[in-house]
Amino acid sequence: MAKRSDRLSLSLHSVERSAEREGADRVRLMTNAGEVVGRLHLAETGNAAILWVFGSGGGLGGPAGGLYTRLAEQFRPMAVTSLELDYRHPGDLRNCVLDVLLGVSYLGSLGRTRIVLVGHSFGGAVVINAGAISQAVIAVAALSSQSCGTDRVGELSPKPAMFIHGSADEVLSDRCSRDLYARAGEPKQLILYPGCRHGLDQWRDALDRDLTRWLQQVLAPDSPLTGSGSRAPER
Repeated sequence: MAKRSDRLSLSLHSVERSAEREGADRVRLMTNAGEVVGRLHLAETGNAAILWVFGSGGGLGGPAGGLYTRLAEQFRPMAVTSLELDYRHPGDLRNCVLDVLLGVSYLGSLGRTRIVLVGHSFGGAVVINAGAISQAVIAVAALSSQSCGTDRVGELSPKPAMFIHGSADEVLSDRCSRDLYARAGEPKQLILYPGCRHGLDQWRDALDRDLTRWLQQVLAPDSPLTGSGSRAPER
C-alpha cells in the first residue's frame, strides 16, 4: 500500500442516525466522497469500541450467522460500543481502509478512543492496514483473512493480533492466516478450526467463545493481552 494512503482523505460532513431496533441505530456518515453506512450499538458509558467489517462484497452482520451483530449486542452492556461498517467501494482496498479510518474517527467523536478492529476475508486485509495506521486502534482480529495486501501486518506490533481460520476454507486457504501469523510481531495468536469453511459456520459456538475471550482481554484497560502462541481450539 502506497504511503499516500496513510493520510485520511475522507472528511466527515454530517451524520444521519435513526433507530433500527432497541440498542442499535442505523448511521449514515456523509463524506466528501459519498456515504458510509453502518450499524451503531452505542454503550451508555465507556471509552472502548469494536469496529467490524465484512468481506469484499461489503455489508453488515459478518460471518457465522451474524457474528458481528451477535457479539455487538453482547458487548454493549459491558460498556463497549460497536460499529458495524459497510464500504463505499467494496473490494477496493485503499478506499475500504479509508472507510475504516473514518469509522475510527467517528467513534472518537463519540468518546470511544480505544478501538479494536475485526475483519472477515478481504476485511482482514482492511483492518490490518487500518490498524497499522491508526493510533486509536489497540488490537486487530482477522477472520478467514486473505494474505494479499497485508504487507503491513508486521507493523501492528506491539498491538495484539488474532488470526482465525478454518482448515477446510474453500475460498482462502488457511495458509493465508498461517502466513499472517508468521509475519506478525508479538503479541499474536492463531486458531485453526478443523473442517471449518470460509464462513466459519461449522465452529460458530467456538468462534463466539474464542473471539469474545480475546476481545475481553484486549479491551480490559488493566489486563492487556501479553500471551502468544498457536493453540488448538475447543468445541
